Amino acid sequence: AVGGTVVVTLAPDKTPITADNFLAYVNSGFYNGTVIHRVSPGFVIQGGGYAAPIDPNAPTPKTTNAAIALEVGKGLSNTQWTIAMARSSDPASATAQFFINLVDNSSSLDPGPLNGAGYAVFGSVSAGTGTVTSVVTAPCSSIPFFLPSGECTPSPNVVITSAVQTQ
Repeated sequence: AVGGTVVVTLAPDKTPITADNFLAYVNSGFYNGTVIHRVSPGFVIQGGGYAAPIDPNAPTPKTTNAAIALEVGKGLSNTQWTIAMARSSDPASATAQFFINLVDNSSSLDPGPLNGAGYAVFGSVSAGTGTVTSVVTAPCSSIPFFLPSGECTPSPNVVITSAVQTQ
């Protein structure tokens, strides 16, 4: 089983809307009991949208707050160990789901020709990279209609038991 603590340091000075949004979910207890539902080795892990246990036949996302504006071009880049907001193809669609970059993904996830508007980085992992890595190496099940080929959902689920703001 995967266990451990991951500490994320936010950058509210550069991405105030995104950091405030993340903290609103943290402080409401929204992330407690959610799963890391997407593991894409050599790319990202993603979570914050589905309650445990995830139903492989019908993954149902949690109800979220309204979407936020996209904050990019603020001096933050999708480099290794940064945290960013997941979104749909609509740049202003991020709600609760986040991802941690496992490698430097700046060429594909920052604004530019490969990804248009880009993805909003709002902090970085300041402790617990070993825990993040253990999520990537945990047993994983593919859910073809839910995730692309090569990606999987940890099985048993990796659950965020507690997300708290410490300062």
